[in-house]
Amino acid sequence: MSALLKLKKINLKYQTSKDSISVLRDIDLNIKKKETLSVVGESGSGKTSLIMLIGGLEKPSSGKIIFQNQEITGISEDEVSEIRKKNIGIVFQSFYLIPNYTAVENVALTLELNNFKNPEKEAKILLDRFGLKHRLNNLPSQLSGGEQQRVAIARAIAMKPELILADEPTGNLDTENSIMIANILFKYVKEEGSSLIMVTHDTKLANKAKRKIKIKDGKIK
Repeated sequence: MSALLKLKKINLKYQTSKDSISVLRDIDLNIKKKETLSVVGESGSGKTSLIMLIGGLEKPSSGKIIFQNQEITGISEDEVSEIRKKNIGIVFQSFYLIPNYTAVENVALTLELNNFKNPEKEAKILLDRFGLKHRLNNLPSQLSGGEQQRVAIARAIAMKPELILADEPTGNLDTENSIMIANILFKYVKEEGSSLIMVTHDTKLANKAKRKIKIKDGKIK
C-alpha cells in the first residue's frame, strides 16, 4: 500500500539565548494509507512536537515532510493551511472548542470555512453519529469532558480527512469516557479508511493501533 506520509531525517531544534535545544533528531517515518500508529514515550520526549510538525503547525529545523506525494516543508503557511483544512484532522487533549458556540456551531464552522453546502445539517448528522443528538444546542460549558471531546472529534473529521492526528485524546478523561473516545476514533478510521497517528500515555489505547513506536530523547526507538 502506498505511503500517505513520509518523514525524512527530521530534526527540530529550539534556540535559546544560551544554547540550542534538540527536540527531535533524525526522525524517519512512513505512514501508509489506512494505517493506525500509536506514539508513546515519556513527557518531554518529543511526541507532541512530532504531531505539530506533521500537522504543519511547526516547521522542522531540517529534513523533509512529504504528504500525499507533496513536500510540505518548503511551502508557505497559507498553502500548508489549505492542505490541513481539507486533508488533516487534529484532535487535542484540551478540546479547544469555541466557548460561545454551541456543539453544532463548533462543528459547522469547519464546514463553512470549506464552503460546504448545508454545514449545519452535516454537523448534526456527525454529532448524532457520536451520540450527541440531545446536545446539539449546548455550549461547551454545558457538556461533560467526554461530550466535549466527541464534539472536537466530529469537528476534526468533518471534512473526512485522509489523516487524523490525535494528541493524548483521552488525557483529560476518566476511564469510561477514555474507552468511548478510543472506540469512536478506531471505528471511524476503519469505516472511512483514514490513517491515524495517536500520541498517548495509555498502554491499552496504544495497543489498539496496528503499529506502535516509542520516542526517547527525541529519537524513534
